[in-house]
Amino acid sequence: MVDKISSWKYTEDFHQEPEVIARARARADEMGIESITPSVGATLAVLVASMNAKAIVEVGTGAGVSGLWLQSGNSTSVLASIDTEMQHQDLAKLAFEQAGIVSTRLRMINGRSSEVLVNLADEAYDLVLLDGDIDSLLTQVKESLRLLRTGGVLAIPHALWRDRVPDQVLRDEITEEYRAVLEFINDSGLFIPALSTIGDGLLIASKK
Repeated sequence: MVDKISSWKYTEDFHQEPEVIARARARADEMGIESITPSVGATLAVLVASMNAKAIVEVGTGAGVSGLWLQSGNSTSVLASIDTEMQHQDLAKLAFEQAGIVSTRLRMINGRSSEVLVNLADEAYDLVLLDGDIDSLLTQVKESLRLLRTGGVLAIPHALWRDRVPDQVLRDEITEEYRAVLEFINDSGLFIPALSTIGDGLLIASKK
């Protein structure tokens, strides 16, 4: 008897990652870095391409998986990537080099998001991806409002956090942080939001 394939697995397997991203993902796995899934990456690439996004910020460099997906959507985009771990950024630099992405399209910033985002320019970015420093995620969301141009997109992977967010019985700190973020974005009237179940949950929201 053949096991039935779930819609979630089918969706994840639908996207064939380029070899350079697959290699970056393998390095991330070796380091215990949790990367965005292929379906999330492909969605981000579509967003970048459809918006013609040229100025992008990501919090959480990882080993470069998300950055490669983001930059695959537009050959002229410039990515500012923020992370506290130099080793993670070194892996990302290797991935970008292997992908042939020139250094002028990259700005690697070492530091905590709470200290870096405040120094970035107002309304200068087309897309902000938040995938690091979970303990300050709500603060990052509010700061992203300042960074994004009108119509710019905020993207938050892991928004359903291990499928824990929908279960109101669960009250751990990380789950509650994601709930607070979802509530703020949904109730603020400042975004046009959409929540998807791909990956570990992906929230995208366009700034009004």
